[in-house]
Amino acid sequence: MIVEYIRYRIHADRAQEFETAYRRAAVPLANAPQCVDYELTRCVDEPACYVLRITWTSAEDHLEGFRKGPDFPAFLAEIRPYVTDIEEMRHYEVTGVRGRGSSVPTLYDWAGGAEALDRLTETFYGLVRKDELIGPLFAHMDPGHPRYVAMWLGEVFGGPDRYTRERGGYPHMLSQHLGKGITEPQRRRWVNLLLDAADEVGLPGDPEFRAAFLGYIEWGTRLAFANSQPGAAPPAQAPVPHWGWGVAPPYIPKG
Repeated sequence: MIVEYIRYRIHADRAQEFETAYRRAAVPLANAPQCVDYELTRCVDEPACYVLRITWTSAEDHLEGFRKGPDFPAFLAEIRPYVTDIEEMRHYEVTGVRGRGSSVPTLYDWAGGAEALDRLTETFYGLVRKDELIGPLFAHMDPGHPRYVAMWLGEVFGGPDRYTRERGGYPHMLSQHLGKGITEPQRRRWVNLLLDAADEVGLPGDPEFRAAFLGYIEWGTRLAFANSQPGAAPPAQAPVPHWGWGVAPPYIPKG
């Protein structure tokens, strides 16, 4: 992906019409399959300055796909009166320097931290052992397995990176699923039992947390299901995923 920044200087008496024009231009922009997301911001310190940020699937997709595609004429028609007000229009690559601040609590903290996740996985695997469908998969489970899964969930949800440091991170988790041949009914039962355990131990029940929690569980178990099938060849190296409030890791379509 590539990020385009377009900097405008718009006189105060044209600011309202400029923003209105971009609301209209946003329709064909959003329709373009090359566009990932966009945002128009206005400078507080110098209100004449605007910055439009557009994330494109690639610079080539922007310049060749969008610019020469069916959505560009409608977009350009709306913003054409302001083209001469552009001070900068460039593409930028995202670097590895990125992160989140602490104004919003992590899912890890909201859940109750390591203690809550330990309770969750202990209760969960108690249910698993008694389950006829997936119990046999864990018949010879390492006694420390519930704690290791709690460490994984903790790191995924924004807590300490203990699973990476102590258990080997993503490659180790991947190794636990390769060749297992998990079935869809088994995957679904795993999800349902984990949700039952979350209720039993009193994880937060607010819709925002539960939606994010279930989003990861669905995403993670579907990857585990796919990786466990005969002949699966998932990437051998990857970071532990980091999951936020309704935010999934970037989706990269298979070319």
